[in-house]
Amino acid sequence: MAKYLYKLGEWASQKSRQVLFGWIAILIVAAIGVGSVGITFNDDMSIPGTKAEKAMDVMNKEFPHGESGGQIKLIFKAPEGQTLESSSTHQKIQDTLDLVLNDKAVESIANPYQAGTISKNKEIGYATITYKVSADKVTDASKDKIKGIAKIAEKNGVQTEIGGTVAFSHVKIGGTSELVGIVIAFGILVFTFASFLAAGLPIITAIIGLGIGAMGILISSNFFSVQATSLSLASMIGLAVGIDYALFIISRHRQQLAQGLSVRESIARATATAGSAVVFAGLTVIVALCGLSVVGIPFLTSMGLSAAFTVLIVMLVSITLVPALLGMFGHRLSPKPKKQVDSKKSLVVKKNKDSNKWGRFVTRYPVQIVLVCLIVTGIISSPVLHMELGLPDNGMKSKETIERRAYDSMAEGFGDGINGPLVVVLDGSKSPNTQVSFTKVAKELSDLPNVSSVSPPTPNQSGKFAMVTVLPKTGPNDSKTKDLVNDIREKEINVNKYEKVKLMVTGSTAVNIDISDKLSEALPQFAALIVIFALLLLLVVFRSILVPIKAVLGFLMTLIATLGFSVFVLQDGHFINFFGIPEAGPLLNFMPVLTIGILFGLAMDYEVFLVSRMREDFTHLRDANKSILSSLKHSGPVVTAAGLIMISVFASFIFAEDSTIKATGLSMAFGVLFDAFVVRMTLVPAVMTLLGKSAWYLPKWLDKSLPTIDVEGESITNHIEDNIDKKVRKY
Repeated sequence: MAKYLYKLGEWASQKSRQVLFGWIAILIVAAIGVGSVGITFNDDMSIPGTKAEKAMDVMNKEFPHGESGGQIKLIFKAPEGQTLESSSTHQKIQDTLDLVLNDKAVESIANPYQAGTISKNKEIGYATITYKVSADKVTDASKDKIKGIAKIAEKNGVQTEIGGTVAFSHVKIGGTSELVGIVIAFGILVFTFASFLAAGLPIITAIIGLGIGAMGILISSNFFSVQATSLSLASMIGLAVGIDYALFIISRHRQQLAQGLSVRESIARATATAGSAVVFAGLTVIVALCGLSVVGIPFLTSMGLSAAFTVLIVMLVSITLVPALLGMFGHRLSPKPKKQVDSKKSLVVKKNKDSNKWGRFVTRYPVQIVLVCLIVTGIISSPVLHMELGLPDNGMKSKETIERRAYDSMAEGFGDGINGPLVVVLDGSKSPNTQVSFTKVAKELSDLPNVSSVSPPTPNQSGKFAMVTVLPKTGPNDSKTKDLVNDIREKEINVNKYEKVKLMVTGSTAVNIDISDKLSEALPQFAALIVIFALLLLLVVFRSILVPIKAVLGFLMTLIATLGFSVFVLQDGHFINFFGIPEAGPLLNFMPVLTIGILFGLAMDYEVFLVSRMREDFTHLRDANKSILSSLKHSGPVVTAAGLIMISVFASFIFAEDSTIKATGLSMAFGVLFDAFVVRMTLVPAVMTLLGKSAWYLPKWLDKSLPTIDVEGESITNHIEDNIDKKVRKY
């Protein structure tokens, strides 16, 4: 591969303008494509085949008219000192609802006085407005009318909030998060390269690659089920790796220019060597992200494939457009010559030319460092023991949002359970007396713990099926609500035996609980798959038994530390104000699986960039300690800069409005921080010091049977040097 990349880099540097205009043309065509077909995100996060989904299918079949159009709840709170039954308040609410009827899109209005949707203290009530179309098709004009009517009610002295199935807030595409990440990354690159020009190139190439990847995802949303969150995740990863991959190639190019290579030869070699590592790292990340599809959960597959596609594009941009731009700018990217130092300092520099202070510190106290890393990991990981999974509800949104205000108002008037009702479908097709059985079942459901109320059974046309709404006393993400769902399902055994009635629980709360359970079941399988893949991959790359084991154990440390930190902040609520998290709550149910998929690819990137240099130097010097020092001296600064860039990009998404994106950005930022600086830059060299030469042991029979992968493109360097030596000897 290195030979092909050498030729590709050489060609790109010669055809720099054509390559640049080619990628810009692709970006423009992709943008035109988005403008032509539009964007159609599907934010459904259901999992076909779960108990709640099967119950939903039965309900839709047996109650074909039960799934009405989109609904908006106008929630009213009486002025202080009054109730909703006060004559003046009653009249104001009635006048407000009369205005709603002016919208021809409205099918019906359930008045709180007629429907009985008024709280026990008579201070809060709600009207249900049903539209002729489904919730996702309610127009912005209708939404604006409702918001205007709510403002009129507010002016009349009646606090009015808006809830229901119609969404008023949407995930914003792009914006502040990406801009903040780019600005911070540029600052790190300026410090690393000491050049504004060199610092700007990775930003430019990453933006072009990310733009094409994002456009591709937007176009695909018209043909596949793609969530808006998928685009944010792809942007997060694509921007980070796009900058990092360009950084690796440009760093190698500048090092070679400092050594006296010509611009064109340096570009070709940098593409062959650092480019080989970029391709290997990119493919590793792509495989890890595509591996999310193994879990068998549609929305996770969509997230993984979207991010993998974006990584593929930025990887291709890195090995083609970066060499082209390097060719265009020529010697202007050459590092400035170092200043002369006095004789005393030059002796120190010469003595320490193959090591730095950090390397000497780590290799001097390896046992102590390993112990400290293990203790720190244990402390940070401890919150994992009480991790809870769930999906964010409106109660976890900012208090400034329409949905959160409605959630709080409903909870205040009717209890937390009103925001997470459970729908129980009763199948009495085998019962001899369905109506009597349905009534008995409803009574038994009301006797369960944590039940606030149970509605009378509503039979379908055949009378063989009925629906019952169960209101828990606790909110949708409360563990007691999950226990209630399990209690209802356990109750089904006795009810089916004595009353010949089957119970099926559904509704958004039950669906979310089933999704969390399904993801929890898939987590060990996915983790095992990733670990096995990592061991085999690193065995081939590093030709060692102990190095892959050490790398995988380090990845597992990163994983549990990241989850522990996430639980500590997002679930337990520590520092949520500092990070701008609106409300503490259960960890995103897909966070553990997503963390494994993303962090595995990124962790292996840093492992390869750092340890491959150790292997290269050990092969030449046969001195384990010197190879560790050399790697930390020469590869350490690049890994440090790459890690800081990735952390800054991920952390910038904490500024996003959507709670899912906030949580993902925060967790990934900490994961990279821990893996890059605690595991790879600290623990790995300390463990390698303790292992010494045994770290590189591999039985000869196994060495012969394994394929050879030249990650750093060393073969092309040796090939070029051999040709130069032959020419020198010839002349």
